[in-house]
Parts: sequence; structure tokens; C-alpha cells
Amino acid sequence: MQVFMWACPPPFYKACWCWQEQRNTRRRGGRRGGEGAVARHHHHRLSLSSSGSPATAVDRIMHQQTTTPTQLQTTTPPYPQNKIMRHQQQQQRQEEAAAAKATEDSRFVFDAGKPPPFRIGDVRAAVPAHCWRKSSLRSLSYVARDVAVVAGLAVAAAALDTWALWPIYWAAQGTMFWALFVLGHDCGHGSFSDSGTLNSAVGHLLHSFILVPYHGWRISHRTHHQNHGHIERDESWHPITEKLYRQLEPRTKKLRFTVPFPLLAFPVYLWYRSPGKNGSHFLPSSDLFSPKERADVMLSTTCCCVMLASLLAMACAFGPLHLLKLYAVPYLVFVMWLDLVTYLHHHGSPEQQLPWYRGEEWSYLRGGLTTVDRDYGWINNIHHDIGTHVIHHLFPQIPHYHLVEATKAARPVLGRYYREPHKSAGPLPLHLFGVLLRSLRVDHFVSDHGDVVYYQTDHTLLDQHPKRP
Repeated sequence: MQVFMWACPPPFYKACWCWQEQRNTRRRGGRRGGEGAVARHHHHRLSLSSSGSPATAVDRIMHQQTTTPTQLQTTTPPYPQNKIMRHQQQQQRQEEAAAAKATEDSRFVFDAGKPPPFRIGDVRAAVPAHCWRKSSLRSLSYVARDVAVVAGLAVAAAALDTWALWPIYWAAQGTMFWALFVLGHDCGHGSFSDSGTLNSAVGHLLHSFILVPYHGWRISHRTHHQNHGHIERDESWHPITEKLYRQLEPRTKKLRFTVPFPLLAFPVYLWYRSPGKNGSHFLPSSDLFSPKERADVMLSTTCCCVMLASLLAMACAFGPLHLLKLYAVPYLVFVMWLDLVTYLHHHGSPEQQLPWYRGEEWSYLRGGLTTVDRDYGWINNIHHDIGTHVIHHLFPQIPHYHLVEATKAARPVLGRYYREPHKSAGPLPLHLFGVLLRSLRVDHFVSDHGDVVYYQTDHTLLDQHPKRP
């Protein structure tokens, strides 16, 4: 120790010597008891300056050695306590993040009744340009195909004339009658051809064959598209208000919401329209038509009368039973197809209720977005993709053979306002019958008040329905 001290510079030597002396003093104090402790305390107090800091360099070193651990203990908790604090802080941050996410999610909960964040021009711009082009030849080819199938089925059924095959014929031919209606429907929208004359001629031939007044229905269907989703102004399958619903007779309510009666409503609608509305599709004087349209309505009614006379002549020539088997039963199947498809276009969304509008809340875009696409399996191609209905309602000028592509292009713009259709599990859309039954059980009327309303349920009528397994 002495050799080391002599080799060091004088200041450092002095500090080391003082440190050694204090160390020896502490050792002697330990042997002598409390007397040494008192001396050390007295020596430490004398070495402090009047400002409270150590007087010399050696005293400052000793003061740092005696006070630093204490200061560290007061500012830094022991390791286990640090670990607990870190865990609590991490847990608090996770809870704050979860609360922030929940707040954000609640802010963005989708409400189909709210105005969409896009305009109809945005949807239109997303549709490829070629989807708007109409081909008369292509449209006529679909007419030729369907007419050939209808004629072939009738000839085969009449030739075989066996009761084992008649039910198959009825289902197939009724579906083809429905396909003919869809092509005439395209004529009414002008999506069949750019030629108004061709549209009118083909539309009259197809619709008159199935006893539908072409112009009368075309005009009312145009009203439906122009006011889709509006409670008062919509034309087909619109909801009735609670006040009007309470005025209906119990028998009328039961017929309206009990299968199969809603699936037989189309002929009644053509003659009398919907509850709360007056007029007929066959009468030029109906409230449906303007004075300028009455001549067109008379022409279509005349065509239907000619078809009806032809059917009566057929019954006289071949017998009423033959007419019943070849035409009447397929006609009923066609009516069921039409009512099923058109009803499900505007009812029975499984994910959310569909809004209906009044007053300032209604717009053409918001009304069109209340419609629903449906998948019909193999029937999609047969009935010309009429189940692709949202884009058709927004832009009825698009030909049916471009609807699927146009829908795919517009889907990113529509976002959650487009309800993805449930795919058929097999070739036939059997799953849609469950959707129909559920909607008939719960979609009864809407409130008399409010500009955005939803279907409500009459629980007294619900109790009368048979329980589903």
C-alpha cells in the first residue's frame, strides 16, 4: 500500500491516505462500540461547509459513496416492483387500445338507411363502357332460343301425353313462360334494342302470349323504377302502412301473408293494382296512365284480347283439358315465378332490414340500393340473370347479358350497400323458399310516421302461422 501511494501524484495520494485512515477508524469504531460512531458523526459534520456540501474533495467522495445508494433507492424501485409496474402499464395500454377500437367500430356501424358516401355518377363511371351497348341480333337470338324451347316442349308433351311426364312439362314450360316475360320486360326498358319499334313489336308478341298487357305493364313498371323504395309512390310490392293494415279484413291479411296466395298475386295486380291504389293495367282510363299513353294501353289490351280469343278457339278445337294441360298450368307456374322473384328483389334480406323512405329522405339512388340480388342456380341463365337486380334497378338500360359484369365492376363502389347473394347449394334455388316464408312471417307493415322506416310484425298474425321445424 505504501509503495502504491508513493508512486501516485500528491493529490491522489492524500485522498487515498485519508480514505485509509477513515477505513481504519470505522474498524476501530466497530470494536469500540458506539463511541466510534459518535466520533465519525462529529467528524462528518465538521467536514461540511456552511452551504451543506462537503468541504474538501475527499469529503465529497465519501459523501457520494454514502448518499448515492440511498438516492437510488428512493428513485428506482426494486426489480420485482418494476416488473409489476411494467405489467400494469402494458395492461393499461392494451385496455386503452381496445376501448379506442370499440369506439371506432361503433362509429362505423353500417346503417343501410343512411345516405351512401357515393353518388350515382360514381357507380355509373365504374361500369365498363361496353356494358351499355345493346345488340339487337344478340337479343333476338335469346328470343329465338326461348321460343324454340317453348314450342319443342309443347310438341313433345302433346305427342307423349302421359301423366307421368305432365308435371315435368308444367314446371319446365312455366319456367320458359317466365323467361319470355323477362325478355319482354327488357323491351319495356329499352335494353333489348336501340330501336323503339323493335322493342314494341317483340314486347307485344312475348307479353301478349302470356296475357300481360305490354304497354300497361311497361308504364306501371317504369313508375316502379322511378320511385323504388318510396312508400307512397312505389308501384309493386311496396309496404302498406299500419293504418291501412289495421283496416284490412282478417281474411285479406291471411291471404296476403300465407303461401301460396302471395305467389298468385300477379293477375290480381294487373286487374286491380295493390291495396290502397286504384286502377287497372287493362283500362286506358286508369290513374296509372296519362292521356297521351291511353292509345298505347288500348293497343296492348287489344293484343291480350286476341290471345285470349285464340286460347278459347284452342279449347273448342282440342278440348278444355288439353288447353289446361298445355297452357293453363304452365301459366300458373309462370305467375308463381314472377311473384317469387319480384317479391324477393325487395324483401327478405337475411343480414339486415331493408329501409323504406318518405319525403326528403328518398332519392333515386337510395331507393335503388334497397333492392337485393338473388342467386337461382341453373335458372340464372334460363331467366336471363334477372336475379342480378341492384344494377338493373339503378341502370335499367343495361342489357341483361351485361348485368353480371356490370355488377362485378360496381361492387367496390357500392361497398356494404351491396348485399352479396347467398349461392344456391344445388342447381335449383331451394334455399329461397325459406327466405320467402320468413319474410312473410315478419314483414307485415311499416309505421305511418317517419321518413326512414322498416317493416314491423303483427304478432297476432304471426301466432296463426304454422311453426317452422
